[in-house]
Amino acid sequence: MTTDAPAPTTTTSTVTSPTTSPATGPTGLAAGAPAPATGERADHAPEHTPRLNWSAHAPEVYKAMLRLDAAARKGLDPKLLELVKIRASQLNRCALCVDMHSKDALAAGESVERIVQLSAWEESGHFYTEQELAALALTEAVTVLTEGFVPDAVYARAAEHFDEPALAQLIAAITVINAWNRFGVTCRLVPGHYRPGQHR
Repeated sequence: MTTDAPAPTTTTSTVTSPTTSPATGPTGLAAGAPAPATGERADHAPEHTPRLNWSAHAPEVYKAMLRLDAAARKGLDPKLLELVKIRASQLNRCALCVDMHSKDALAAGESVERIVQLSAWEESGHFYTEQELAALALTEAVTVLTEGFVPDAVYARAAEHFDEPALAQLIAAITVINAWNRFGVTCRLVPGHYRPGQHR
């Protein structure tokens, strides 16, 4: 299953300013060492340190979130689920979750083009099915709640494309990714290190 927090035992290293020593070059890497991973290049901003490894300090909550995540995804198309998770994560500005679910979507066979267009999905409707568009509209309404509630038209549109059991699962999946996003954003969890399927 996919999660949006690192496993309780995971630690994240902090990239420090470049240094030079007899054994290393100006990047601080040993001579002949491979180039650092994305986000760690010497000409990039340094990687920030997470505020809190929340899952290590609240392991029972983390385990409950894993179970909730697994329950919410049941019966939903994997590609549609990842589109929903990416869009919610974009809206919530959760960098870790955008990274994670973009990689999982690609691994599931999703196209780069459809992932890139998600931030402008309303103007790029021809990239998506009517069911996917209805799911994205519902995702946005549940995530942002700009009107203080989910508009009737948005809910009705989703209900046209999902029967009640599937709609219940979709609402659950949207709610769960929003919860993961809030852990990620509040604790400033770091993107860039996730590998597709890592937490399945």
